[in-house]
Amino acid sequence: MTPPPSTTPHDPVQRRTVSVLALAQVLVGVGTATGAAVNSLVAAELSGSEAVGGFSQTCVVVGSALAALPIAQVAARHGRRRSLVGGYGLASLGALAATVATVVGSTPLLLLGMTLIGAGSAAGLAARVAATDLAAPAARARAVSLGVRAATVGSVLGPNLAGLLDGWAVRAGVLIAARGTHTAAAFALMVVTFGLATLAVALLLRPDPLLLARERSGTEPPTPRNPWRSVGEGFVVIRAVPAARTGLLAIVVGHLVMVSVMVMTPVHMNHHGASLQLIGLVISLHIAGMFALSPVFGLATDRFGAVPVIVLGGLTLAAATALVIGTPGHGGMRLTVGLVLLGVGWSAGLVAGSALLAGEVPDEHRTTVQATSDVAMNLGGALGGALAGVVVTQWGYDVLASVSLTLVLGYLAVVAVWGRALRA
Repeated sequence: MTPPPSTTPHDPVQRRTVSVLALAQVLVGVGTATGAAVNSLVAAELSGSEAVGGFSQTCVVVGSALAALPIAQVAARHGRRRSLVGGYGLASLGALAATVATVVGSTPLLLLGMTLIGAGSAAGLAARVAATDLAAPAARARAVSLGVRAATVGSVLGPNLAGLLDGWAVRAGVLIAARGTHTAAAFALMVVTFGLATLAVALLLRPDPLLLARERSGTEPPTPRNPWRSVGEGFVVIRAVPAARTGLLAIVVGHLVMVSVMVMTPVHMNHHGASLQLIGLVISLHIAGMFALSPVFGLATDRFGAVPVIVLGGLTLAAATALVIGTPGHGGMRLTVGLVLLGVGWSAGLVAGSALLAGEVPDEHRTTVQATSDVAMNLGGALGGALAGVVVTQWGYDVLASVSLTLVLGYLAVVAVWGRALRA
């Protein structure tokens, strides 16, 4: 059978598609990372509770989990452009709600805004898949990597811009302070970046890559299904495949530990007098650790197998959580290195776990399993964020890091047992 035109290596439509998606990913990366740097701080200050500070990040993750399946369904029925515009547009509205909440001091409105912002994260993940719609088979990984690198650039810029804007707004007196400390400038930046991403996709992502790919290949759109039923079917498939169970465990535990420690680090640093600029720098380096080495872990997984890379990721997470125990929150080198290692360990587990999960399930179940993995990952992050706030409120940041270390060591023991069974 002759390959469809979508497999040509130098398709100008594909180059344009990837460029537009990369631009949107830079903007979304700025917005998402800015929120990660400030939302727990603002929520804790508005409510007077660190537990609510941790819950604010939980709202983002829950929003992402709730939006992922509807975004996928809209894409399947109407194309990528409409689905991404919907996700980014909701995130822009959520950022606007968070801005207003910070100004007027409303915690419920802030949490609602954080939930809507989660739709932008879900759309950002979907955009990476959209980059492969028209890609030649040999160039699909490269198309995805361009989106990852673009998101990384935005994610590193975002928290630093938050600190600069905060200082500028205080000096200029153009924004009202939330409880006298942090302004709404960071959330206002998110309104702009998510709004620009929405406009870029709406105006420039033409023709729609998914619809064009179907037209070229002559395929029909799938029949709509209940998305949550698909997730249940995905869990049944994963449970029946030992390697897939190992991959899912690596993804979920890594994300739970990463979110729980990361989300409370700004609160911990703020208690010790660290500036928002310094907090932004530490979070930026953490996010760089999450993405910068992902191509290396992909090559290592291909070369040495997924289980060794999963173990390496777990050991890195253990080192990260052990390192931050007992660290002061003023942003010293030890805390910074711990947060970078936290991102690196997460990256290794996600890359290798995803490869193991996708490579071991039957082809006809791969899409369903991937959606199930995304939902489980987001729910794990939501659980980690919610519990982290409670633990820090009751017992402190060091106890949170110690509990995370214990969880990682238990996870490594399970992977070791399952890994021996897989090799056998």
